Amino acid sequence: MPAIDLLIPTYNRPHALAVTLTGLCAQTCQDFRVTVSDQSDDLNLETVGTIQAVLRVLDAHGHAPQILKHLPRRGIAEQRQFLLEQATAPYVLFLDDDVLLEPWVLELLLTTLQREGCGFVGNPMVGLSYRDDVRPAEHQPFTPWQGRVQPETLEKDTPQWERWRLHNAANPLHLQEKFGFTPQRPCTYHVAWVAGCVLFDRTKLLDVGGFHFWRDLPPQSCGEDVLAQQRVMKRYGGCGVLPSGAYHQELPTTLSDRTHDAPNLLAV
Repeated sequence: MPAIDLLIPTYNRPHALAVTLTGLCAQTCQDFRVTVSDQSDDLNLETVGTIQAVLRVLDAHGHAPQILKHLPRRGIAEQRQFLLEQATAPYVLFLDDDVLLEPWVLELLLTTLQREGCGFVGNPMVGLSYRDDVRPAEHQPFTPWQGRVQPETLEKDTPQWERWRLHNAANPLHLQEKFGFTPQRPCTYHVAWVAGCVLFDRTKLLDVGGFHFWRDLPPQSCGEDVLAQQRVMKRYGGCGVLPSGAYHQELPTTLSDRTHDAPNLLAV
C-alpha cells in the first residue's frame, strides 16, 4: 500500500489535467498512487493523447493511475466523497485539476503532516501572473505556528477568519521570499483554509465525516473543502506550510455559481 492516495476531481479540463498529472512524474516522494474522478460531459479522457502519455509514465513509475468516470454529477462535495471512498492509504492528497507542483511538494507535505500529527496540511496555490503585485501587510495576515499544530475553531467576522486573504494572488510567494523559507527550512502557519492542494490524515478526515455532508447540500454548492477542513481543524488541527510549490494555472473556475456556500449552510 502506498503512503498517499492522490485524488483529483476533474470536469471538462483535459489540457489542464495533463499539466497537473505531468507535475507528479518527478516528485521526490514516489510513495503514492493516482486516482482521477472524471465528470466531463461529452469527453472520454482515454482518447486524449497527452493525458494517456502522462498516465503511461506514472504507471511505469509504479503509481497505478486510474481514471474513473463518475456520473451523474451531484456536486463537487459528492465527487470528493466518491474519491475518498476509493482510498485506502494512510494519507490522501486532494489536488485540483489545474495545479502544477514543484518536485518537492509531496515530500514536504508528508513529512510535515507526520511531524505535526494534525489532521491536514496544505500548500497554498500561487498565481504567478501576480508575481509583481505585492499586497499590503493587512492582506497578508501571516501567523506562524509556535510549537506543534493544535486544534482550533474559527468563527466568521473574526480576525482569524480573515486569514483567507493570505492565499490571494502571489501572497505565499512574497512571504516565502521575505522570510527565506525553503523546502529545507519550511514554516507551518495558521490558516482559515487552503485551496487546491491539501494532504489529509485519512482516518482523521473520515472521523469527522469526510464529505458525507454532500447529501445536505444542493448540487451547485461550493465551499465543501472549507467545511471539511474546518471540521478537521476543530478536532485535530490543520495548517499551511511554506514554501509553496503549487502553481495555479489561473483558468476560469468550473464552479461559477457561488450562491450556495457550504460553510454558510452547514455547521462546522
